Amino acid sequence: MISVSTVAAQQALKIMQENEIDAAAAGIKVGVKAGGCSGLNYVLEIVENPSANDRIFTDNGVRVFVDPKSYLYLTGTQLEWEGGMMGGSFKFVNPNAKRSCGCGTSFAV
Repeated sequence: MISVSTVAAQQALKIMQENEIDAAAAGIKVGVKAGGCSGLNYVLEIVENPSANDRIFTDNGVRVFVDPKSYLYLTGTQLEWEGGMMGGSFKFVNPNAKRSCGCGTSFAV
């Protein structure tokens, strides 16, 4: 399962509302791709519908879509929202990551 913190869910729903995206059908698409200083990069986007083979989870009122290959690397991950003076961003708290880069967007297993 991929979980979403309360604050991250609120932020995702806010983004969907601002972009006039139907939150009942839409969700957060998370995944991984090769690259970055640690080997794998996190991918996150708000999408209107899941892909055909996506695993679908709902947590704190937000749907999460993840492709089967990425799920192998992301199972058990918590999606957080990290705010700051310069804005905020989603953060992956991944128990499978053996190391990650300083910026938090790249990891290795």
